[in-house]
Amino acid sequence: MSLDKLSRRRALGLGLGALVIGATGCGGGGGPKQAPAATAAPTEYTGPSVSLKFWNGFTGGDGPVMKKLVDQFNTEHPNIQVSMNVYKWEDYYAKVPAAVSAGQGPDLGIMHVDSVATNAARQVVLPLDDVANALGLTEADFSPPVWKAGVYKGARYSIPLDVHPLGMFYNKTVMKQAGLDPEQPPRTGEEYMAALEALKKAGIQGHWATPFPFTGSMQFGTLLHQNGGRLFADDAGVSRFAEDPGVQALTWLVELVNKGYSPKNVGQDADFIALQNGKAAFNWNGIWSINTLKEIKNLEWGVAPLPRIGSQPAAWAGSHQFVVFKQRTPDPNKLTAAKVFINWISGHSLEWAKGGQVPARKSIRDGAEFAALKEQAAIGTQIDYLYFLPSVAGIGDASAVVDQAINAAILLRKSPKDALTEAAAKADKILEANRKKYGA
Repeated sequence: MSLDKLSRRRALGLGLGALVIGATGCGGGGGPKQAPAATAAPTEYTGPSVSLKFWNGFTGGDGPVMKKLVDQFNTEHPNIQVSMNVYKWEDYYAKVPAAVSAGQGPDLGIMHVDSVATNAARQVVLPLDDVANALGLTEADFSPPVWKAGVYKGARYSIPLDVHPLGMFYNKTVMKQAGLDPEQPPRTGEEYMAALEALKKAGIQGHWATPFPFTGSMQFGTLLHQNGGRLFADDAGVSRFAEDPGVQALTWLVELVNKGYSPKNVGQDADFIALQNGKAAFNWNGIWSINTLKEIKNLEWGVAPLPRIGSQPAAWAGSHQFVVFKQRTPDPNKLTAAKVFINWISGHSLEWAKGGQVPARKSIRDGAEFAALKEQAAIGTQIDYLYFLPSVAGIGDASAVVDQAINAAILLRKSPKDALTEAAAKADKILEANRKKYGA
């Protein structure tokens, strides 16, 4: 996953301020209607030759990895030919609903999990319970958080491909300068604060607090959940991020600045650059950072699960999930072939993991080959502690205001409590408007 533009990062499905689709003309209010069910499919397709259009936003280093998998699938399935179209995520999320509305949409694609419910409500994507049932896929094949995240109003609309969580990246050279053991990164809140204090005494600001959604909002959400809080009620009826756990989480980030563990006014990406340049010891960032750091010569670094600052483990994550798009005239053969493709890619997601992902499929994660990808495997140990936004249409509109609160607090313009309280009032109005827009 390339790290070139913030607009693309927003499309990662941040879990805070996630990109939401305005699918004009693709239906709305009143919830989704059931599309004609696809014919139950085995893992092989024996029908007539079909061509499938597969769209996604893998324009970074992950694109060639997926293209290689698609080419292999086509070679092994001569009666199914999959063509892959790749767009920037922001363009993809504009093109897909328009194409579906015009009757010219792709057959299947990838969506970030935070966008699935909105597209289901707008009837852009089809229910996939029959796909999961036909392929024998259950929660036990994945993990509870990522499996449940693809369900909207009691129906499944997506099949998980991966998760891409935050991890704690650390500069071993910097740790050694402060007398810290570079092979024993901090695991608890007490250990983490002790490490930051040791770094401070050595003249090093160890954890740069970024006020930007990438990755300040991700860090806030992580700390919120570690403190036992939630961004929203499960049904997204009201916001909850301004409650005590949220205030504690944002205060912790602000105190990094106030206590001198972080500089003020950290710029976008400056925290990640500081890790690479030996100016910071720790950086909480996404799994996609692995391949970036591997390209830097002579950099001694490692990655571990996020430290447990609060009372329970938790970590932000995004997830790429397969979806099947609504067609004006459903083709049972294409729907069957799409099931085979989804299942095949999921079962071959070890190669996908090398691009900087954690496979959603448990059988892949439990294998020796994935364990050999030590950095991905380290981050993957958090799989059962990941959180996602409630599967509610338009939820990203409400979560976007949290970004503003985090920015104002970390830049010391507002207190954490005031910033979150103001944002919660705005978010609650958006949630109410969404209930009217999409149907309660």
